[in-house]
Formats: sequence, C-alpha cells, structure tokens
Amino acid sequence: MQVKKIHATAIIDATAELDANVEVGAYTVIGPNVKIGAGTRIGSHVVINGPTIIGKNNHIFQFCSLGEAPQDKKYKGEPTLLEIGDNNTIREFCTFNRGTVQDKNSTKIGNDNWIMAYVHIAHDCQIGNHTILANNASLAGHVDIHDYAILGGFTLIHQFCKVGSYVITAVGSVVFKDIPPYVMAAGYDAKPNGINAEGLKRHQYSAETILQIKRAYKTLYRNALTLDEAKVALATMQTVTPQIGLLTDFLKLSTRGIVR
Repeated sequence: MQVKKIHATAIIDATAELDANVEVGAYTVIGPNVKIGAGTRIGSHVVINGPTIIGKNNHIFQFCSLGEAPQDKKYKGEPTLLEIGDNNTIREFCTFNRGTVQDKNSTKIGNDNWIMAYVHIAHDCQIGNHTILANNASLAGHVDIHDYAILGGFTLIHQFCKVGSYVITAVGSVVFKDIPPYVMAAGYDAKPNGINAEGLKRHQYSAETILQIKRAYKTLYRNALTLDEAKVALATMQTVTPQIGLLTDFLKLSTRGIVR
C-alpha cells in the first residue's frame, strides 16, 4: 500500500512499514525495522530507529529521537525493542531508548500518555496508560510508571524505581525509592506529602473512597507501624475498600523500598 503525506525530504528505509495514513514531516529519518500504525503524525527532524513499533494515532513532534540504542555499557548491539502504543502525544526533543537483553528486552510506552518536551525514557522502562510526564522529566533504566501517574517538570527517577497509579510528584523531585499509589511526593530525595485527593476526584473516586484511601495512607505513614504491620492492616482495609488493593499489590512488588 502506498504511503501518503510524506514530505519529499524525509528519508524512510525500504524495510520500514508505515500505514497509508501516517504523516511524516520534513527531514525526518525512519530506519529499518520500524513499524508505524494508522493516523500517527510525525513532525520534522525526527529520528526513529528500529526495532521500534509505534501504534495508531500518536502525535510525535519535531526533533524527537525514538528507538535509539540504550545508554548502557553492557549493550552490544542486540536487536532490542521500543514499543509505543496508541493515542500518545510526544512533544519536542523527547528521547526514548530501546531495551536491553539483561532485563525486559523492550522499553514500552502504553496508550493515551501525554509526554511533554525534553522527556527522557531510558532502556527497559515500562510506562502505563494515561500518564503525564511534564517537561524534562527523566527516567533512568528499568523504571516502571503505572497508570494515571503524573511526574512534575524536572522530576528525576532513579533506576529500578516504581511509581504507582495516581501518584503525582512536585516539580524538581528526585526519586530514589518506590512511590506507592495515590501518594503525592516532593523533594530531594522525594518524601510523601499526603494523597493525590484532587486527582482522585477528577477520576470520579467517591468522597467515601477518598476518605478510606486517606486512612490507608495514615496506616502506612502515620501510625508508627512497621511496613509488615502496615501491610496486614491494609489487607484488612482492602476487604471494605477494594481500591486499596492498588496499594497492597504495589507493596508486594516493591523491591527498592518505599519513599518515607
């Protein structure tokens, strides 16, 4: 199928697979082993290297570098992958690297994410759905960002950290440990500062559910319990408020410890 809406100055490898409805701007370079789905728009001066798979209806702004080799000295040229889902906005000067064979082999960005200018997503990161990464947020390798999380501008995430669903970080936060779901975090290094109540309201959490999540936060952070004691208490609370299950499940997966 002939691809339309490609600027005459764009360079596209013969092995790249672009849907007929993909738009490609001036001076963009798309390398081999790249696949791009219908409705995706790519601005000028973008470089996309493969293996990379990009889904449908993404908008990739000018000067991005996607699918480049990981910044990892262990990398020896293996054919690792970058995967980008559907309906993502990727603003200017973003850099997303492929994965490594030492971990997941793939860096993955889900669907409906809003990724602002100068964001760096390193090798083997896993980004969920409906996240917002503000300008200059930078993720080291092996970072997991769960659904609906918001990273404030210039937030830095240390390697192997996890950021739970509905988390929000303040501008300039530096994160060295995992941030449980619902938590607001700020500072260097980042500390918990209550729950993201306003964000939960926007996502139609009821007033009663938000109250129970606040109580769960106090159980985890304010009741002088050990982490193991807090886990037991949260498991009991989950039987009444299922949304607390996001917390209990996250704590089971945490490997770096949580922000305190």
